[in-house]
Order: sequence, then C-alpha cells, then structure tokens
Amino acid sequence: MRLRSLLFVPGDRPERFAKAAASGADAIILDLEDSVALANKEAARSAVADYLSGEREVITLVRVNPLDGHIHMTAADVAAIAAARPDAIMLPKAEGAPSILQLDTILRSESVQGASLPAILPIATETPAAIFTLGSYREVKDRLLGLTWGAEDLPAAIGATTSRHDDGSYTAPYETARALTLFAAHGANTAAIDTVFPAIKDETGLAAYAARARRDGFTGMMAIHPSQVGPINAAFTPSAEELARAQAIVDAFAANPGVGVLQVDGKMVDAPHLKQAHHILSLAD
Repeated sequence: MRLRSLLFVPGDRPERFAKAAASGADAIILDLEDSVALANKEAARSAVADYLSGEREVITLVRVNPLDGHIHMTAADVAAIAAARPDAIMLPKAEGAPSILQLDTILRSESVQGASLPAILPIATETPAAIFTLGSYREVKDRLLGLTWGAEDLPAAIGATTSRHDDGSYTAPYETARALTLFAAHGANTAAIDTVFPAIKDETGLAAYAARARRDGFTGMMAIHPSQVGPINAAFTPSAEELARAQAIVDAFAANPGVGVLQVDGKMVDAPHLKQAHHILSLAD
C-alpha cells in the first residue's frame, strides 16, 4: 500500500469528497474533528457514512474525535461509520498503545461480529503525555496503518506561543517530537507520515519541506489542499536517476553473491546501501 499523500477533507463538506478522491492523493481523510463545528457533527457523520457506503476511488480514512474527555463523541463517530467500513481510522491526541486498545474496544462494540477492524493511524504527539508513549506503538503494530504527528495542538497544550521560527522551521521541542515520531513509526514497522505544510500557496516551500521529509526517512505526508498533492507525490516518488542507481546496486550484489562490499559507479557500497536500494525500488510505480 502506497501512502505518499493523505488529503484532509472536512466531513461536513460532502461536495468536496469526490473532488478530493480525484485529486491524485493516495488517500483521503474525511474529518469529523477539528474542521467540523460542534453543531455540524451529526450532519458530518451522516455525510461521511453515505460516502463510505458507495464505491471508493482511493483509500479512505475517517478522523474521529479524540478520546481525551470526548469519548462519547468518539463512540458516536464510530457508531455512525462502522457499518460502512472505512479503510482506516485516524485517531487524534493518541497516547500510545493504550489509546489504540481503547479505540479497539469501541470499534468492536460497533462492528459486525467476525468482521476485521479497520487499521488505525494515530496522531501521536498532540499532548505532552503522548511524547512519552511513542515507543509503545510497537506493542500494537499489527493494528497500525502508520504513525503521524502534529505541530499545532502540542504547543497550545503547553502554553507555547508557536512551534515555528520566523522562517517556518520548527523550534527545538517540535523538531524533537517530529524525530521521535519518525523513529517510533519505523520501530513499529509502519508508515511514517509527516505532518501538514500550512502555507497553501507556498509551492516552493512545500516542495522543499516534502523533499526534506523523504530525505529524513518519512514515507508520506498529509495535505490540507488538493494543490498540495502533486508536489507531495513528486517528492515521495523516486526519480529515474535514483531508480537506475538502486537497480545498479541490486544487480551488482546479485552478480557477486557472498561479497560484502563492492564498487558501483566508482563508489563503495555495502549492506546498508543494498537495503536502501531495495527500499527505493519498492517505492516505484
């Protein structure tokens, strides 16, 4: 399953669902949380359930409301959409494996007996306590679609004025949260999804951010506008040059079985390079 780009869509804007699915995003996230006002929650649940009941063009997730103090809302979200079988659930303000197990209890109560539960994509850094639970996702790795993080709720939760410097880069605490999420995802052998880039009209900045995300080891990124999908997909798709280089490394080791180190195009390569080459080839269409 390829998850380069995951596009958010407000759950109370059903006229946007099909457009989002046709945007080129690998997945869409129908949102029942932050983008939907309290007065519109019921209408959003109904609209999302209706859409899920039809044919889907792409992987479709639903972001439910968080468990922290709003478990009744989480349960209402799940009750409304469970029968329509979303491909996955995004859980905001998750706090490690206990949150996954708690959500699973709710999912089981609403699922058809014997039916498999949808995978879960936690937003893993939105509360201070969540930072200290990132390693626990290994315990529930079979339930995960991936792991992602957020740079907005956490500073609000601790009274910080911002998570970013004037140039848009993250301050040290939020660089730490990003890095820990990256390692937690790989530690759980699941997709590492970087957070959104909020400047919708800054395509150059988005391209640079997405390129950095892939460079650092993220496997995909979330988007908040259809115009962001193309640059994100491009950043997470290997170039022809990368693919050729990776194939050359794989071919060289295949032609020299039992050799630990060899030269490719005048450069020394060994086992880590071979592993990276296989990874790059796996990202190709």
